[in-house]
Amino acid sequence: MTDPAAADSATDLDARYGRTRRGRKPLVLGAIGSVVLIALVWLLWVAFVQSSPPVSSRLLGFKITSPTSATATIQVDRTKSVEASCRLQAKSADFSIVGELTVTVAPDSPRRQTVDATLTTQRDASAVILVGCTTADDPHPR
Repeated sequence: MTDPAAADSATDLDARYGRTRRGRKPLVLGAIGSVVLIALVWLLWVAFVQSSPPVSSRLLGFKITSPTSATATIQVDRTKSVEASCRLQAKSADFSIVGELTVTVAPDSPRRQTVDATLTTQRDASAVILVGCTTADDPHPR
């Protein structure tokens, strides 16, 4: 059995200190719902923006032609006719950068093309790395 006096004293304490029977559940659920909605909108925005970059590139191959020279072949794909700048680096066996070149792809050139580039190196290179291509609107190398 429950003691009716104990129930009355709990009610008196609630009245005295201004507590209500309403919990915080609606407030917590509203806050969680808002955070989830913001996260979902951000995720959809990022997925849409990142799914169609203005330029993308890939290294098709490279050849070390001499102790001070290396050639690379890259493929550049653009979604619209914009100028793209593609950065290449020649690296030595100890991974230090021994040569660097930025190739510019003109806006009036074909949207998908293969570009050959020759890098001058300070010493023997062992690899050529494509850092990526950027546009004026998108500074992130791709």
